Amino acid sequence: MGDANRRAENRPDPDALLALAGGEGRGKLTLFLGAAPGVGKTFAMLTRARRLRADGVDVVVGLAETHGRSETAALLEGLEVVPRRQIIHQGRQIEEFDLDAALGRRPNLIIVDELAHTNAPDSRHPKRYLDVEELLAAGINVWSAMNIQHLESLSDVVAEITGIPVRERVPDIILQRADEVLLVDLAPAELIERLKEGKVYLPENAQRAVDSFFRLGNLTALREMALRRTADRVDDQMVDYLKQNAIEGPWQTTERLLVCIGADLLSGKVVRTAARLASGLNAPWLVISIERADSPPPRPEITQRLAATFKLAESLGAETRRVTGRDFVEEILRTARREHVTQIVIGGRRQGFLAGLLRKSLPDALIERVSGLGIHVVTSEEPAPPRSPERRWPGWFNLKDPKWELGFPLAAVSAATYLGTLIERFVDLPNVSLLYLLTVLLSAVYAGYVAALLAATLSGLAYNFFFIPPFYTFTIASPHEVFGLFIFIIAALIAGGLASRLSDQAATAGRRAASTQALYDFSRKLSGTVNYEDVVWAAVAQLRASLRRDVMLLSVTGGDLSLSGAWPPDTELDVTDMMAARWAFEKNETAGNGTGTLPNSPFQFRPLGASAGVAAVVGYRQAGRILGAEEEQVLGSILDQTAIAIDRARLSKDSLEQAAKLEGERFSSALLSSISHDLKTPLATITGAVSSLRELGDRMEPAVRDDLLASIGEESDRLARFVANLLDMTRVESGTVGAKRDWVDVGDVIHVTLQRAARYFPERNIETSIADGLPLIRGDSVLLGQVLFNLIDNAVKYGGSEPISIYARVEANHVVISVTDLGRGIPPEDMSNIFEKFVRHGKPDGRTPGTGLGLAIARGFVEAMGGTISAQSPAVKRRGTRISLRFPVVPAGADPVEET
Repeated sequence: MGDANRRAENRPDPDALLALAGGEGRGKLTLFLGAAPGVGKTFAMLTRARRLRADGVDVVVGLAETHGRSETAALLEGLEVVPRRQIIHQGRQIEEFDLDAALGRRPNLIIVDELAHTNAPDSRHPKRYLDVEELLAAGINVWSAMNIQHLESLSDVVAEITGIPVRERVPDIILQRADEVLLVDLAPAELIERLKEGKVYLPENAQRAVDSFFRLGNLTALREMALRRTADRVDDQMVDYLKQNAIEGPWQTTERLLVCIGADLLSGKVVRTAARLASGLNAPWLVISIERADSPPPRPEITQRLAATFKLAESLGAETRRVTGRDFVEEILRTARREHVTQIVIGGRRQGFLAGLLRKSLPDALIERVSGLGIHVVTSEEPAPPRSPERRWPGWFNLKDPKWELGFPLAAVSAATYLGTLIERFVDLPNVSLLYLLTVLLSAVYAGYVAALLAATLSGLAYNFFFIPPFYTFTIASPHEVFGLFIFIIAALIAGGLASRLSDQAATAGRRAASTQALYDFSRKLSGTVNYEDVVWAAVAQLRASLRRDVMLLSVTGGDLSLSGAWPPDTELDVTDMMAARWAFEKNETAGNGTGTLPNSPFQFRPLGASAGVAAVVGYRQAGRILGAEEEQVLGSILDQTAIAIDRARLSKDSLEQAAKLEGERFSSALLSSISHDLKTPLATITGAVSSLRELGDRMEPAVRDDLLASIGEESDRLARFVANLLDMTRVESGTVGAKRDWVDVGDVIHVTLQRAARYFPERNIETSIADGLPLIRGDSVLLGQVLFNLIDNAVKYGGSEPISIYARVEANHVVISVTDLGRGIPPEDMSNIFEKFVRHGKPDGRTPGTGLGLAIARGFVEAMGGTISAQSPAVKRRGTRISLRFPVVPAGADPVEET
């Protein structure tokens, strides 16, 4: 047992192995990290690249910025350099890294300098590190360089130290994912000396740089950051190696951080601080935002600010989540317990004295109730911003329309005062304060908490002025009246607050119920839809109704991604839009507006994942208007249901195709069996007769020998007809039936066909009735004769021993030829497919003669001559079958038409 436990303990860490396997087929990123510009990152990259080039490695320079340094530029000699992309931006020509050229060249290693660079507006990605990510995903190894101040989690700290804001930033996740980080270090004093010598910037800019950024204190702090972050990265790599190889190490129990943010400006600093803390602890971290269940939708700028903070957290490697609840502290603690959090990071501001008396701050309330967890409070030296009108205090404050919310309580209190004075003229009303309480409740319900607060204040003043002696003054003579007025104001405030909250909750519940009902109706509609086009238009209609934006759905048609449905229907996508849609489809990630791929498109495209990969792409017009939390939830639900419905529709289509394929295979098997039987039967007869003649020819009676020779002739004719039918059916199917359009005498064709039938069916009685003066038709006499012979042959097989009738007459400007037998007839269920190939209606004994091609060939030949064919069963006295041919009568003066 002890050995088994030791073996289990010595196994490699599964998560570490999965992370290692996840890099299969991906290029390797080597990052040259420096403390400041001028330390020699580009020089170090190019020097190493020249050595690899000399060793035969396929090295290409995608982009290298020399900044006018001659020693760095000299290193480019002898290295292949990808030409830069020329772009006209704001009236001047600039050069950018050509991503497509690099992907087309596909070297083993490519150098892409200045990882934090912002690309030109019309580029596929807004940032160069996203270009590098695409190169890595394509399996190309990349070397790149950046300075420590460009790291997202350190940008605020660098700005505080240097006094210069950092605009070019790289998410920390890029550094964490780098396969190798090389620190290019240079002492601050040496760097300043290089700057003064003009080896970093041009002389006219060097002194300005020394006076601002390149101060000794700044460079020392930046160098410390670079050394610390590189050391942390080395520690992470060592721990990963030990876990992957099951080597026991001294690492501590894994920490997990919970970060609480809101839509305020402090949240960005909270996220960056948490990112630095998580990096130092090598710990996973979760970022949450809590909103009240009864809160109305926030303003667009609030939504955008919160979305930007979430995006920042994700770029730094965090998991993000939105939480709904009433008690913020309880929700934070509940999430911490569920996620096994060890430390909580939260932002806090200094409260004023009055605010501190009224209620505790969220950090203080959290510290009071937490147990066993570490709490980090991130503060800001900036004063708290003015309270947003949308911000709710103490839980239900909401000012939307000042004219309405200020005018309504004023009008309500005035009406209550007038009504109270009017009533007191006739009745002594001791509880007139109830009228004012009613105005507070009405103001809360119809105008919000601000109106209720104002109504309570105005009601107290009006009640005191008009109804508490001495009248028409704000003086109160009796102490009990003072107490009553105070209680009234408190009760009015509480009642107004509760009414306002209930009104908001009712509005929110109604809004969410409507959304839930719409999703339920959409789900029911999709559940009964198996047609792909119906699913597409149902999804487009639902998206349009829910988002109130232009929407579209794209899917693969004919091997290329194309628009399957859109609203408005005339929506058109330009080249950039289609590139973003294809990116979402091929990479299975969101693209377009608000993303890191082709953000210049006004649409955002999201892939619909299905069991077999991406099923389709949904796009909606965003153009800077980020979806709110509720809209995101609705969109996610619609996309999930649409993906399932599309998957089901395609599976249904595949199932039908598979069933048709199986039916075709079964049909082909039956056909081969039938053909082999129809071939073997005459061949066996011919072979047997020939063998008998060879062996016993001289000893046979003449009559027997003649009988054998006759059977050989009959079976040979039968075999010839069978092969001819197969060839005719092939001509019909391929559309190569060459039907002439000559003048044809129907009576002559019938007589010729009867002579031919008499040779094959000498025992059968065939009656004819041809009308006098039958007009000529246009057609092919040979094909028409073959059709009639096939119909006679079919009547002989299925008509029993009764006579066969052939009639020809004129009906409604058409020449009608009918062949009628008096057999069993055709079952009703077979009438719809009687002219299909290989369809036969069998005899009662189960044996069905023929191949089932005669009527199919007849239909093909008749239609090729411009006629129609139909079947009627029963035909005469509830039995038999009549096959009728109809050909239009052509005026005598018309010219004959050539072959069709």
